[in-house]
Amino acid sequence: MELSKIIKLLLLLPLMVAFSVSAFTAETLYLTVDSLFSLGISGSLQVKAGIIQERMAVERGKTARKALLPEVSVNAQAGYLGQPVVFKRGLSGATRPKSPNWLQNYAVDITQPVYHGGRLKTSIERADIEHKIALLQTAGSEADVKLVLLGQYMALFSYYKQKDVLERNIEESEIRLKDIKKMKEEGLITNNDVLRSELQLTTDRLSLTEAENNIELCSLQLDILLGLDEDLLIVPDTSLLSVPVVVDDYESYVGDAYANNPRMQLARQQTALARNGIRAAKNEYLPQISLYAGNTLARPITRTMADQFSNSWNIGVNVSYSLSSLYKNKSNVGEARGNELYYQNEEERLKQSLRMAIREAYLDHKEAVERVEALNLSVKQARENYRIVQNRYLGQLAILTDLLDANSVLLSAELELTVARVTVVYTYYELLNACGRL
Repeated sequence: MELSKIIKLLLLLPLMVAFSVSAFTAETLYLTVDSLFSLGISGSLQVKAGIIQERMAVERGKTARKALLPEVSVNAQAGYLGQPVVFKRGLSGATRPKSPNWLQNYAVDITQPVYHGGRLKTSIERADIEHKIALLQTAGSEADVKLVLLGQYMALFSYYKQKDVLERNIEESEIRLKDIKKMKEEGLITNNDVLRSELQLTTDRLSLTEAENNIELCSLQLDILLGLDEDLLIVPDTSLLSVPVVVDDYESYVGDAYANNPRMQLARQQTALARNGIRAAKNEYLPQISLYAGNTLARPITRTMADQFSNSWNIGVNVSYSLSSLYKNKSNVGEARGNELYYQNEEERLKQSLRMAIREAYLDHKEAVERVEALNLSVKQARENYRIVQNRYLGQLAILTDLLDANSVLLSAELELTVARVTVVYTYYELLNACGRL
């Protein structure tokens, strides 16, 4: 390390240490993965938006079903009746018969749908599918939120593990420095070894401060995402790495993804919605049949202008058929069929995408597991190498540079092992997310 950089680090050390100490005197919160997911989902604006969409879809379903109920209308009319003119010969011989000045009209009409060519049934089915789509979109949002939170959580976990490794290394470095100072007093080594050891210890302490600051920053980000007090310091579950992870074979994950992945289920519902659109378009070719009934109470009697109330009622069947649908609706059916083909293609494309995502996550997890096994051996070898070099240095058979290099290799191996262990957990959750189990 250059002398200028070392001087800068020494000048910044008191400020960084003070900042770190203030951070780790804050109130802490022990947070498990389950609690992380629970808080994250309950406070996620993305998930809340999905819940609102679900409620809207439920209301649309209620509206569609109410179309099966009879239409009931009540009409009341009152007004001034103008002077009628009666022509006896063509438009000549006008007379103005006596008539009342006020009119009243009260009517009740009822219409009950009987057969609308499947339009009402299709509308209800469409509302149900839209509700399922809203539920799947919320489920997909929850999985996305969980994965984002987990990434932040595992980063925080990694910083805590780095802090533990650095603290242990600093403790060992302080013991080594005492031994070196004792050797210097005995005249076995020069003061240069003492200075280099102190500089190395200072560098390790700065690395520890950086890790502590990263812990505070990462915890702050999680506090914001979870809706917690921003001054709260989150402590992750340290037993997470010791939980056994059982990985199934690749094809079982693919099968689960096809059946359970929210995006896959959403694509199926989109295809079902497109089929519903085809039926809705074809329904326009069919007639509509309704029953109707009504009652009217009115005065005066319009034919005689007698100032009297008359009451009449009617009941019957209404049949309507749109002849224009025979030449106007063909393009709508064609568009609906094209929409179905589009979403069927989306299903196949998504299957390809899921297979690739699962394969990638599966191999990443396998690689992470193998990396942990290899790094466990590397750490053992690095520790043994450091022990040997330290004994050789204390026996004046090695120089300080060899000892510091051995310590650096050991520290690097331990930090890499920490990252690898965290990666094993995160890639496992990525695999669960890809197959719809998260």
